[in-house]
Amino acid sequence: MRRTTLLGGLATAALLAAAGTLPATASAAPVSTDAFTRAVAQLKAHSGSALVADGQSFTLKNVQTDADGTEHVRLNRYADGLPVLGGDTVVHLGKGNTWKGASQSLAAAPTRGAKARVSAATAGRVALAASTAATRRVDGSQLVHDADAAGTTLAYEVVVGGAYADGTPSELHVLVDATTGKVRDSWEGVQRDGTGNTFHSGTVTVGSTLSGSTYQLADATRGGHKTYDLNGGTSGTGTLVTSASNVFGDGTLANRQTAAADAAYGAQETWDFYKNTFGRSGIRNDGVGAYSRVHYSTNYANAFWQDSCFCMTYGDGGSGWYPLTSLDVAGHEMSHGVTSNTAGLRYSGESGGLNEATSDIFGTLVEFYAANSKDPGDYLIGEKLRTSGAPLRYMDKPSKDGSSADCWSRSVGRLDVHYSSGVANHFFYLLAVGSGSSAYGNSPTCNGSTVTGIGNAKAGAIWYRALTTYMTSRTDYAGARAATLSAAADLYGSGSAEYNAVAAAWSAVSVN
Repeated sequence: MRRTTLLGGLATAALLAAAGTLPATASAAPVSTDAFTRAVAQLKAHSGSALVADGQSFTLKNVQTDADGTEHVRLNRYADGLPVLGGDTVVHLGKGNTWKGASQSLAAAPTRGAKARVSAATAGRVALAASTAATRRVDGSQLVHDADAAGTTLAYEVVVGGAYADGTPSELHVLVDATTGKVRDSWEGVQRDGTGNTFHSGTVTVGSTLSGSTYQLADATRGGHKTYDLNGGTSGTGTLVTSASNVFGDGTLANRQTAAADAAYGAQETWDFYKNTFGRSGIRNDGVGAYSRVHYSTNYANAFWQDSCFCMTYGDGGSGWYPLTSLDVAGHEMSHGVTSNTAGLRYSGESGGLNEATSDIFGTLVEFYAANSKDPGDYLIGEKLRTSGAPLRYMDKPSKDGSSADCWSRSVGRLDVHYSSGVANHFFYLLAVGSGSSAYGNSPTCNGSTVTGIGNAKAGAIWYRALTTYMTSRTDYAGARAATLSAAADLYGSGSAEYNAVAAAWSAVSVN
């Protein structure tokens, strides 16, 4: 998943506005433009708590409006024309443009006047050395202010493109300290994580479009989503899948269109889940569908979402694996796109674990939503990915996979994001199902407490609102607890049973 577009122009963004000088016009829709203008004005008026200082500017990412008129305006922050990674903020505006606070993880305003002592060329060489891809190249770089708990540091964000030995494309973002030349952080821009498998979901309905005398696997009712066959390729869109009879596949892997039908079905159910559950119209909430590509490479046992193409890609699997065209793969991977277009959780450290857990959570909820008897809902991640039937991850007790964390500790942020996600997965299971034995597993707690679940619907609503309204790019586990408590208070009331369940479930995984 492409987390940041480096080469799109920074100071030229249409909605760029200095904190002290608001633009007279902007190119966004009127309501968004007005909300943006008012949000920046409120940030200026509350500059102390919002850490707004001279030289800062903002661009609009999106606006979410509640039924009561409360607006949540998500902004990207710049300092002296440079992006502030981790400086993004959500401004909350009540009726009458009243200030209701801001959600952000920025610890201190960026230091002005910092100068790079390392050249861009040197930073590029350092970034190339940090990549483990089989082929690699520098695709672009820019100076940024990188924010963490200690403050901000001037750094180069370098994108190293290429491909891994198994054929997965790479878009590694490497932050190189502009003073010392050392690597501060890195994260992969392509999310490559197979999280389930059903190459045969039974007889299902998929959206198609008649063009002349041929039916195309193109769903006009869901943003124009299309499904393509890469035929073993690793680039481009491939060939649009078509049928003379409006029947795609026959349920066997010998028929190339079976994988395409499963991919289209997964995209369809993911779209419907977000639309009918949260009123979200597509990944970007703009009514535009992504597209899917099947038969990627040869014996490729993975799947990935990529922001740069706004597309979903599936491999056919290899020895010991089935094709990765399943409901929870689609739900998981496309939810990376939703995260990118909302909180933008950086794919490293604790925020990376929360990013990955968000996809596990919503992938699981898509599976429950579809209610397909061939793949009933559960809290196992990738239970049908391997021919052995062994799941990749377990939400009831994540450590059963041998690597994931059940409970938070100071070392969690150093784990691979697929393992640090265990803390949030465990939290969500406890919040939805509860502790102890159930039809879905046997979930312990880290503090010996008993947690009573509130069900998928309420737990999912709380996580979605926290993601879209309160979380930002550097939210950690402590921040996730605060975000979900705020979301629960919004939806069900502070001190409600749901609010108390959120607090109890976080405490049960040692996030206090």
